[in-house]
Amino acid sequence: MHGTNAVPVYIQLMRFTEKGIANVEASPGRLDAAEAMLQEMGGRFLDFWMTMGEYDLVAVIEAPDDETPALFTLRVGAMDDVRTTTLKAFPEGECREICARVP
Repeated sequence: MHGTNAVPVYIQLMRFTEKGIANVEASPGRLDAAEAMLQEMGGRFLDFWMTMGEYDLVAVIEAPDDETPALFTLRVGAMDDVRTTTLKAFPEGECREICARVP
């Protein structure tokens, strides 16, 4: 757990829109399409969950740079099935290195 991650990781928190929940049965196909889109952009899903609470879905993705998840989020948002919040994640090793630099 103490190493750094060579490829940036992002956590995406998602909520269904009214359109997305009205057609929730199509969600598995939308997820497959999103995975294919992300792969074409050079990223990939590391994990994916349906959740209960404030968010409906959570994805952990990796991408070669910050621009890739930004573009992915815009493309997914344009489909109007989910609204996303994307967080850049720093692994434990990077967290330790960053914290060690605080005066």
